Order: sequence, then structure tokens, then C-alpha cells
Amino acid sequence: MSSTELPSVPPANVLPKVAAVRVAEGERLRSVRLPGMTLTVRSRPAAREGLPPALFVHGLGGSSQNWSALMPLLEDVVDGEAVDLPGFGDSPPPDDGDYSVSGHARAVIRHLDASGRGPVHLFGNSLGGAVVTRVAAVRPDLVRTLTLVSPALPEIRVQRSAVPTGLLALPGMARLFTRLSRDWTAEQRVRGVMALCYGDPGRVSPEGFRHAVEEMERRLQLPYFWDAMVRSARGIVNAYTVGGQHGLWRQAERVLAPTLLVYGGRDKLIGYRMAQRAARAFRDARLVTLPDAGHVAMMEYPETVATAFRELLADTGESAVGDQHDDRDDHDDRRDGAVDDSAANETTGG
Repeated sequence: MSSTELPSVPPANVLPKVAAVRVAEGERLRSVRLPGMTLTVRSRPAAREGLPPALFVHGLGGSSQNWSALMPLLEDVVDGEAVDLPGFGDSPPPDDGDYSVSGHARAVIRHLDASGRGPVHLFGNSLGGAVVTRVAAVRPDLVRTLTLVSPALPEIRVQRSAVPTGLLALPGMARLFTRLSRDWTAEQRVRGVMALCYGDPGRVSPEGFRHAVEEMERRLQLPYFWDAMVRSARGIVNAYTVGGQHGLWRQAERVLAPTLLVYGGRDKLIGYRMAQRAARAFRDARLVTLPDAGHVAMMEYPETVATAFRELLADTGESAVGDQHDDRDDHDDRRDGAVDDSAANETTGG
């Protein structure tokens, strides 16, 4: 898709005012300026000082709010932050318009390097799972453990229900979908998203549904909403086609950190059958399968995911991964450059 097929995006400093992002009780939002981008970071005060840091990364169309159910369940074992990837949540678009998997991975790396919080317990869902897999592969010094909830790793046979998401990346599809859905209400859109992402949409509380509708209304006012969605969807598709050492499965094999894999049996976007392949690919993997969960287990079954992560901590301990983080200077030459190399193998369509 050429860049002319989507509406032009005004500079961040002239973006229209929209409704405020929701901040749950106990959460804090802050804006972090990094080279080429500005990120919004959501955090909760840790239960006590000295807890190891954690970073949570959302999926396509999501935001840091996707982790608001899980984060408080872990605040006694980690000092958690959740990031809005560029163009999502309350983060403006990246200056270079790069929404590739490598572009998002670069954003995570720059944030961790600038904050000095690494190594962290790194979490990712869907697109975020692909992003943090790449981060863990190219910057092992930044990662204590890796937790992947329905990670978007390449599938040969994509589920039929996931096809529309892939089609979003094709030229002209965003304009077509916008025309077809112009009369849809925010409530209808949210019901559609929940039917796709949840194993049982009935688990969403009335309050949760209302907040989701408010967030959808807010996002639809953003002039870059569809641009971020389309280019990020294209980034996933392109990452699926990359082979060699920069392929996501090859990078999964390079991950050193102890890895927790969470897959849902009712996931309509990532095939349940990929769980076993992922368990074989990551060298130090633990697999949790939730037969009734959909694509966002950390939102649908946060207690179960929290328990699985606690078990990961108990099984590994800090000493299990300490040796690979002792000397961060050894990895100085693997900072953004390592991700830039993989980005050269992805096309972002302008």
C-alpha cells in the first residue's frame, strides 16, 4: 500500500483534543520522549521497594489497558509498567511511520535502555508477543523472563477467523472497511472485537464493556487510528514472510530467558495447535493451555496467568537467569543496530 492510500497524519503537536485515556485506580500514566517517538507508560506502585521490574506489551489494536487486570495481581512480586506502542493507546505515531515488528521492538528497547530498568520480566500478547520475542533474541541482557500470551508467531495454516485481520494489510482494504463500517456504532465495534478476542465474551462485566466502548469512541477520533492499525497489521504479515536468522521462529530458538507460553483453546486469531511448536522452539519453555480462553487470556483469566507466572518465578528464581545479565557492557554493540538489521528484511509500505 502506498502512503497516499491512507489519510495524511498531522504532526503530533496539532492533533485534535480527544477524550482522556482511562486510568484505573492505583495506576499512573506518564509520557516518555525517546529518539524518534514518544511513549505513554502505565504503571502501578510496587508493593515494596526492590522488586524486579516488569514490562507489559499489548497486541494489535490494544493498549497498555489490556494489562490492567493482570498487573495488580503481580504487584507484590514485580515492579510493573505497561507501554502503549507508537500509534496505540495514548502514544502518538512514531516520527518515521515505522510500524513493523522491528520498529515496535526498537521502541521497547529504547524505552528499556533509557529507563535503565533492564533486565525486566517481559510480557507480550499477540503482536506484542512477536515484538518481545524479537527483543529477547537480540537483547538478552534486557530480559529476565519472557511471558507470551497467544504470541503472533508465523503460522502456515492461518485460521479462517484470522483472515480479515490479515486482509487489513492489503492495499485499499482499510478504505473499503471504513466505508462498509461507517454506520457501525462504537458498541457494535466493541462487540465484534470481543467476539473475536474472548473465548467467552460474557465474562466481560458491564463496567468493562462500557469502558471499552468509551475507549473505542476515543480512538475513532484519532486521525492516525487506521494508519497505525493497517501498518502494524502489514508489519505482522511481513514478519511472517521473513526467513533466515531474522525469522521469528529462528529468533525464538535464540531466546535465552526462561519462557512462559500461554495459549487459549478458543483463540480465533492464533491457532491452538501452535502451542506445541512454540514449546519446542523456545529452549527453556513452560506451556500453559487454557481450553476455554480466547486470544487475551491475561484479560479473561488474569488470576490463572498470574499463578502461572508466579510458578515460573518459583521454578527459575533470579539465580537461574542472573549469569546472562551480569555484564551489560558486553551487549553495547547489540543495541538498536541488531533490530535495525532485522528491520532491513521487512517492508513497511512507506
